[in-house]
Amino acid sequence: MLHRLSGWLLLLAFPLFLSAETSPERIRTLIEQWQEDPRGPYRDIMWFCDDGTFIKPRTVDCPTGGVQRARYKPELIDLQRTDHLFLAQILSTTNERDFWDARNYNSRMKQYLLGVFLANADDGWVNRTGQYYRGAFQVEDEVEWGTDFLQGVLASDSNLDEHWFLLLQAARVVPHGEDDDRSQRVRALSKSIAEHYPKFMNLRIKIHGQPDASDLPASRAFLEEHREKLRPGDRDDFETMLADMEIMYAPVDLNSLQKFIRQLPNGSAARTAAETLLSDHADREAGATRAVAIAETLRALRQNAPEVRGGRARLALVDLVNALDRVLFREIPEWQVATVADAVSQNCHLVMAANATGFLSNWEYDRLKPELQTSPRRATWADLNDHLAAAQRAVEWGTGTVRGVFHDVVSQYTEFEPMAYGYYDDLIRSSVLLPLGNNLGTLSEFIGRAAGLKNDALGLKNENQIRGINPGYARGELVVISGSAEGMEVDKNKVYAFERPPSDLKPVAGILTVTEGNVVSHVSLLARNLGIPNAVISPENLADLEKFNGEEVFYAVSNAGTIVLREASDMKGEEKDLFDKRERNDNKVTVPVEKMDLSQRSVLNMRNVKSKDSGKIVGPKAANLGQLKEMFPEQVVEGIVIPFGIFRMHLDQAMPGGSATYWDHLNQIFQGAKRMEADGLPEADVERYQVEQLAAFQEKIKDIALLPEFERDFRSQFAAAFGAPLGQVPVFLRSDTNMEDLPEFTGAGLNLTLFNVLDADEILAGIKRVWASPYSERSFKWRQRYLLNPENVFPSILVIPSVNVDKSGVLITKGVGTGTDADLTAAFSRGVGGAVDGQSAETYLLRPDAGEVLLSPARDPQYRTIPPSGGSRLEYATFDRPVLSDRNRADLRTLAADVQQRLPNAPGIETDGPWDVELGFKDDKIWLFQVRPFVENKNAKTSAYLESITPARPDRMLVRTDQPLEGEFARPGALTMLLHKLAAGLL
Repeated sequence: MLHRLSGWLLLLAFPLFLSAETSPERIRTLIEQWQEDPRGPYRDIMWFCDDGTFIKPRTVDCPTGGVQRARYKPELIDLQRTDHLFLAQILSTTNERDFWDARNYNSRMKQYLLGVFLANADDGWVNRTGQYYRGAFQVEDEVEWGTDFLQGVLASDSNLDEHWFLLLQAARVVPHGEDDDRSQRVRALSKSIAEHYPKFMNLRIKIHGQPDASDLPASRAFLEEHREKLRPGDRDDFETMLADMEIMYAPVDLNSLQKFIRQLPNGSAARTAAETLLSDHADREAGATRAVAIAETLRALRQNAPEVRGGRARLALVDLVNALDRVLFREIPEWQVATVADAVSQNCHLVMAANATGFLSNWEYDRLKPELQTSPRRATWADLNDHLAAAQRAVEWGTGTVRGVFHDVVSQYTEFEPMAYGYYDDLIRSSVLLPLGNNLGTLSEFIGRAAGLKNDALGLKNENQIRGINPGYARGELVVISGSAEGMEVDKNKVYAFERPPSDLKPVAGILTVTEGNVVSHVSLLARNLGIPNAVISPENLADLEKFNGEEVFYAVSNAGTIVLREASDMKGEEKDLFDKRERNDNKVTVPVEKMDLSQRSVLNMRNVKSKDSGKIVGPKAANLGQLKEMFPEQVVEGIVIPFGIFRMHLDQAMPGGSATYWDHLNQIFQGAKRMEADGLPEADVERYQVEQLAAFQEKIKDIALLPEFERDFRSQFAAAFGAPLGQVPVFLRSDTNMEDLPEFTGAGLNLTLFNVLDADEILAGIKRVWASPYSERSFKWRQRYLLNPENVFPSILVIPSVNVDKSGVLITKGVGTGTDADLTAAFSRGVGGAVDGQSAETYLLRPDAGEVLLSPARDPQYRTIPPSGGSRLEYATFDRPVLSDRNRADLRTLAADVQQRLPNAPGIETDGPWDVELGFKDDKIWLFQVRPFVENKNAKTSAYLESITPARPDRMLVRTDQPLEGEFARPGALTMLLHKLAAGLL
């Protein structure tokens, strides 16, 4: 019987995926049902005919040819339609363009790769029983389809440039006739066995953390000893794991790679590099020389990949890169690292291999390479420290690539399948980042011993990889969050270790994070204001901290970025004293209401406000931007400002249903809190009362009636400033309060900014939303630690036209990490609103001698643009090119010099800097959006305790690189003695 294809053809015309419509609970229920179903998520098996029909097997053949495979169950097709969710994908008959899924950041293909991981990790996962459904797909059909698909996408030059890392991962998993990556299955099986039989856990940890050929005999011996105690299924898994290990750790014959090399163009640089490797090293034993040659060959293959033309040849090249990567990973344990020079060489070549395998882009590697180089015989301590910092950045950037590329599908799947989060760890542990990280730990400990610089972090492995951002100290319960933290409630008295902090993070005692966002994000700046210790940790550090989850800890970050993290029971006497002192000297700030002028009740043109008006009639955003408009008229947009007086005028209205005004009601809230404090109620109860009352007040402000005279004035000033009536020019509405940019507190990012609003009614409603934003829980909690008179927080509103900049971010006229006033820090992302909202931004340290250090590349895959029609939309980014050009960075230096020279002389400016400047580039022209003083917590910076844990840097101290990493000269003190002798010429 002949049927029209319906469900699967609809998959060829999906709209851009926006958001899931099915609850995670419903998806989990479906998965559990399919796991027990003999057919899994499949309905039946059919012939899928080339003419668009399908036929039941054993009836008639497809007249024009076709493929026999399973049909998806209707519920699965519904998930594909409504959630862009593709489980248990069968490749044959899939439209190749839909599978590549470029308009959804390759979501569908990445889901396939993630699905294979989950199937390996969880006995088939969705197909736990259905994996035995005979005929669901034909291997030869999958291989044929996979080969055509990979050759097709690799034929595109732009795909090769922009998606090198993703394509390498796809070629490891999408079937096309090559061996699969057994290491993933070995890790999955070892994890499963250890969960069922805990005595295997030590070996499992070794296999995951430091895999090498010794795992095979150790695992064989374990199986022989424990065979009878294992469950039958675990014995089968053990045998499968051992079979995979035998292949993984069998001696590698490089000549077997000829099958790939023969498909590369004769005379091409890529083929020549590969043939040279084979001729010089095929017969050489595994070790440093062969590993160096493989890493250099991998680099040559990536550099010359664009010259290889055609999908077939490029697929052979990609398979060759993956094969050599596996060989290098297997043979690294044979690379003996005995001296400092050995460790430096291994770092250099592993970073090279990380670039070749896509964890670092070519331009990022070119930036790091000079910083990795050291003298072959003798180096200063500063040279080695710079090398170590560069290699550590390579690990951070590489792990950031994994998260940046796969974050969309991992976060989507984690909602209903927590195991999906392990995909990050699996990709990292199967790459050169794993041995690179291990090697860094050894070298870091050596360098730390040499100079007395060392982290003291609960005895964690590789504790010296932790890098402090903000100085400060704290004591509190340690909370470890290994998954998504969005939407979670935090406690201001606890220390949090995040994979990524939530975007609306409220004050906490201390922060440790794998993905720092960037050093000038609003969260980092607020933490800096309050002296909240903040540091970057590795994924391994996060995992190791799990065993301390729930323990009370003492945590400090020094001014130089070294850290102390110990259990509170182990605190020293001077550390215990810190908290007594802080309770007695809890600095508070009073909003200076005495200088405010609330009589200004007309909308102002931004040209008519200057820095001297900050905190008087308008907030610092408007005042300083008006000042900039006068100083840089071509680089600042026009604008209008709603002053404090207009807000207060609206608060003087009576609230609906009563005689009390909004102003009376607001004061009653804070008076009630003071009475509770006077009555001795717990601080938490007082805070809870204020948060609840202010949340209700916030809703009342959103509904407040706009006075007719104000609305007429606003419309008139809008048209005069922007040359068109309200509703015809898209604008930004920025909250601008009198509690921002106080000498002790910046208030950065606490209140609301509305993006690119066009509709007139939405703009008017937006004014009320912005007025209400200072009463949000987050805004209240961040400022409450500083303000004695929070009832006197008044918002003004800055209204400026939208500029759809190509890139945007922050320039700080100081080295944020170095503390050096002569340095500059620049953090930028693509699109609008860059860097300040915590994106993983492209961040530079710009030195006064024209030198510069790339601290981190951008790793956010999405950026925001603002169309003329209003609103905003998200676009996708790749990591193959920098955000800032050479010209952009030169222009930032020029701008910083102008701001530093001219702004301190402006009337009303009471500081010489440093400055925090928000700006954007449109067609390489700078547009200035905000300037404010850069505020740091002086107590944290000058704390005697923090200074005591900040050892001096012996930058000029010489280190012989041929000395051993371990042994006599590696002992604390012995190296210092040796160096003194070297300096004195005694050796």
